[in-house]
Amino acid sequence: MIEFGQIRVIARKEFRDRIRNRWVIAVSVIFTLFALAIAYLGAAQQGEVGLRSVEFTIASLVSLVIYLLPLIALILGYDAIVGERERGSLDLLLSMPITRLELLLGKFCGLSAALSVSTLLGFGLVGALLVSHGGVAALFHYAGFMLSAILLGMVFLSLAVMVSVFAKDRARASGGAIAVWFLFVLVFDLALLGALVFSGGAFGEQLFPFLLLLNPTDVFRILNIFSADDIRAFYGLATVFPASLSNPWLLGGVMLAWMIAPLSLAYWRFK
Repeated sequence: MIEFGQIRVIARKEFRDRIRNRWVIAVSVIFTLFALAIAYLGAAQQGEVGLRSVEFTIASLVSLVIYLLPLIALILGYDAIVGERERGSLDLLLSMPITRLELLLGKFCGLSAALSVSTLLGFGLVGALLVSHGGVAALFHYAGFMLSAILLGMVFLSLAVMVSVFAKDRARASGGAIAVWFLFVLVFDLALLGALVFSGGAFGEQLFPFLLLLNPTDVFRILNIFSADDIRAFYGLATVFPASLSNPWLLGGVMLAWMIAPLSLAYWRFK
C-alpha cells in the first residue's frame, strides 16, 4: 500500500532544496531570456523582427524546448538516487518507514514540481506578451504548448531517474545522462533520416510516423506544430505524418507512456 504522505514529504524536501539553492530562479531566467529572444527574433531570417502569430511563435520556441529542456531535466535528476548512495544517506532513508517506490516517486514528484515552476515562470512572460498582442484566444494555444513542455521535461526527468538508479556512481550517471540527451535530441533523427535515404524511402509511408513516436522530442514537436496548417507545411510534416496519428490526446498518451516506462524500469531495478 502506497503512503502518499511519505511521497509528499520527500517531494517537498526535493522542491525546497531546489528553491534554496536558487536553481528554480536560475532556470526561469534562462528560459525567459531565450524565449524572449526567439519570440522576437525567430523570423529574422525572413527579414521580420517582433512578435508574430501565436502559431509561429510556438514553432520558434519548439526548437529551444527540444534542445534545452531535456538537458536541464537530465542535469536535474541524474544524481537523484546515485547521489544519495554516494553521500551515504540512501541507507538511512531506506531504514525509515518508507518503501523504495515511495522514495522514487517522491524524488520524481519534487524534481518535476521544481522543473514545472521554472518552465511556467520562464515562458510566462512571452505568454503575457502574446495575450496583449493577439488577444485571449492566443492564451489557449500557448497554454497547451507550456503543458506539453512540462510533459517533455517530466519524460526526461523520468529517464534521468532511471539512469541514476542503474549507475554505480555519479560520474557514470552524468555520462549516461549526456548519452540519453545525444540519443534523443541529435542521433535518433539523424539515424532515421539516414535509414530513409539508404532505403530509398521504401518504408517511409508505413513505418516513419510510428518510428517518430519512439522519440519523445519528436512527439513534442508534432504535438505543437501539427495543429496549424501553415506550420505543418513549413516543417514538411503534411506528407509524412498521417492526420490519424496527430490527435492531441493520443500524442499526450504517448508522452505519458514515455514518462511511466522509465520510472517502472527504475523501480524494478531499485528493488
